[in-house]
Amino acid sequence: MFQKDLLKWYDKNARPLIFREKKEAYSIWISEIMAQQTSIEAMLPYYRRFIEKYPDIQSLSQADDDDLTKLWQGLGYYNRVRNMKKCAIDCMERYQGKLPKTKAELKKMPGIGDYTAGAIASIAYDEKVSAVDGNVIRVFSRLYNITEDVKQTKARKKIEQLVEASLADPVSSYNQALMELGALVCIPKNPRCAACPIQKDCKAYLEGDPSKLPVQPKKKERRKEDKIYYVLVCKDKIHLVQRPKTGLLSGLYGFDEQKPEHIVNQMELKEHIHVFSHVEWIMKGVLCEVDSMTENFYTIDQIHEQFSIPSAFLPFLKQTERYIKEKEICQKL
Repeated sequence: MFQKDLLKWYDKNARPLIFREKKEAYSIWISEIMAQQTSIEAMLPYYRRFIEKYPDIQSLSQADDDDLTKLWQGLGYYNRVRNMKKCAIDCMERYQGKLPKTKAELKKMPGIGDYTAGAIASIAYDEKVSAVDGNVIRVFSRLYNITEDVKQTKARKKIEQLVEASLADPVSSYNQALMELGALVCIPKNPRCAACPIQKDCKAYLEGDPSKLPVQPKKKERRKEDKIYYVLVCKDKIHLVQRPKTGLLSGLYGFDEQKPEHIVNQMELKEHIHVFSHVEWIMKGVLCEVDSMTENFYTIDQIHEQFSIPSAFLPFLKQTERYIKEKEICQKL
C-alpha cells in the first residue's frame, strides 16, 4: 500500500503555505476557492489581502459588493467571490457564523462543490471523506493506469471510489498529500517520476507512459466574438459603465458600447484578444474625447481605488491613462 510512503513524503516536502498554518475552516475555504483556475503562487498575495480585510465569516457577510470585487480583481471568475458572500450570509443565518462541519452539509452551501466541501471537511474537521480535484484525478488515473476518458461519468466515479477506498489517517494530511503530489511531482506534462514516493505502486509507470494520462477529450474550439468599446474621456476623467447583472463580467465596470455624440477628438486603441473558457473576444477600442461630462466620469486615481476593472478592459484603460498623462505634460510645457 502506498499511503505510508505518500504521508512520509508529504511530511518532509509539504510547502509551508500560510493557510496551512492552522486547521481553520474559513482560511481553508478562502484558499480553495481562490485556487480554482489560479496557481497557488499567483493567488497567495490575493489571499493575504483578502484575509486582512475580511478575517472571518461575519466581516465577509457584511462586505460591500464593489469593495469585494475590487479586492478580487485579477483572479477572474467573479461569481466565485459573489457566492462566497452568499455563503457567508448563509453561515451567519443558519450556522452561528461558522461553516458546516460535514461534506454533505457543505455541499449545500452557495459556491461549494464536491471537492471544496471534501477539502474543508477533511482538512479542518478531520471528517474521513475524499477531496477529488484535478490533481487527484491525475494521480489516480496514473496510479491505476486508467485509460478511459476521465470526463466521462463512469471513469470519474471509478476514480472517486478508488480515492474513497484509499483514505488513510490522518485524513487531513492524506488528502493534502495527494493534492501536493499532483501539484509538485505528478504534474500534467513531463511528470517527475524519479522523485515520486509512490513510483513502485504506479501502474502507468510500470506498464505504460504516465505522461499520456489522464485521457481527456479534445477541447472544443472557442467561438469568437467581435467587440468594440468606446472609452469616453473629458479632461482628466474617464467614463465607466457598470455591466448588466447577468452574463459575462456581470456587475463589473467597463466602457461604453455605444459611440457618443459630440466627439472632439478620437483615436483608435491597440486591438487585443481576451480569452474566456468558452469564448474569445476580439476587442477593438476607440478613445473618444467629449466636450462635456455627465455622471460616472472618474479620475484615474478614483478608478484604481474604487472600481474593479476586468482584465478584458485593462489594456484599453492603460492606453487611456498614458494618453491623459501625456496630454497633461504637454499642457504644462
